[in-house]
Amino acid sequence: MNAKLRPVRGMKDLLDKEYKHHQHIVQRSEKIGDLFGFQAIATPILEYSSVFSRTLGDTSEVVSKEMYDFEDKGGESVTLRPEFTASIMRSFISNGLHHELPLRLFSSGPVFRYDRPQAGRQRQFHQINFEYLGADGPYSDAEMLKLASQILEELDILEYTKLELNSLGGKESRGNYAISLQEYFGKYESELSDDSKARLSKNPLRILDSKDENDKKLVQTAPMMSDFYSADDQRYFDEVRNFLDLFGVKYEISPRLVRGLDYYCHTAFEFTTDKLGAQGTILAGGRYDGLSKIMGGPPELKAIGFAGGIERMILLRESYAPEFLRPISIIPISDDNLLDATRLAEKLRSKGTTSLVQYKGKLAKKMQNANKSNSKFVVVLGDEEAKSKTYNLKNMDDGTEIKISEDELLKL
Repeated sequence: MNAKLRPVRGMKDLLDKEYKHHQHIVQRSEKIGDLFGFQAIATPILEYSSVFSRTLGDTSEVVSKEMYDFEDKGGESVTLRPEFTASIMRSFISNGLHHELPLRLFSSGPVFRYDRPQAGRQRQFHQINFEYLGADGPYSDAEMLKLASQILEELDILEYTKLELNSLGGKESRGNYAISLQEYFGKYESELSDDSKARLSKNPLRILDSKDENDKKLVQTAPMMSDFYSADDQRYFDEVRNFLDLFGVKYEISPRLVRGLDYYCHTAFEFTTDKLGAQGTILAGGRYDGLSKIMGGPPELKAIGFAGGIERMILLRESYAPEFLRPISIIPISDDNLLDATRLAEKLRSKGTTSLVQYKGKLAKKMQNANKSNSKFVVVLGDEEAKSKTYNLKNMDDGTEIKISEDELLKL
């Protein structure tokens, strides 16, 4: 095959079944979001590069290695969105929505990262995303975790995950922790990976996320964030956990779970699984009270959000989606019966039943086409059936046939 006729590496076509799996996840997630007062928003997949480079930081692997950024024909640096949060915040600021706070916003769609493709990790992948702007206090954190948990439960995959939870503390505690990490990792600088060496002076918390095996060993004995909580930080975290208990959301404390960006604070969380190998994070998020200020919006805006990977949800349990609609095929015995077959199909469609008229070829070919279209039932229609409006209905799964009136057929 001509290489130019293949999809770009790491970017997949969504054929019917997989597309419907995607749509199922989006629709069910939006339905649960409605129960929590979320409203839909859609942002462009292309943004000015500064939207992401300013917010994700120059020590981020996403910015340094994974962003699809390029100059457009006007000489502007633009980027295919690698995540939703910065785009949503940009939209909030540029549309002057601060008078409408608090805002609970749901979005979904493709995101792009240049990475080595493998199962559960593509260069174009898809996410559901929830952002709560103007969310203040522990209750809003716990409510977002309840929302995330309820979505996974609705999709029948919650049982395959565990919720890992941690607190990043407030700004002062986080700053003290960063200094402690610099001192600790500074003693092992020669042993750190090149990426971690670059992060040591600028953003040492990012070292805790390193995938390098030797870095991971050093992380095991690094200082703990919890040792730097102020009394207020500890009280905040305790209240989040109390509300989670009230909501019935189960969790495990994960003391090494962090977010490397300065605007993150307090609650951080991930729903993870051990069923997908290295791609174990299904849904993740956290509180980001400082992002709006960085982007030039209201400096005191408090917010929390999360995103879930649709492809990984599908991999985790491919059988969760509902049975897809299967059509009834109407087979006219001859061309003279095509008009009556079409009328019957139209009546079925008006009642919400998927209907196909199989008009190509001889009778045997029409039956083959009905089978290929995954028809649940077949109605063969000739002059007698058209006149009496009574049909032989064949079940394509078990081969049984019954006589059925048109009124009965329209109720299927």
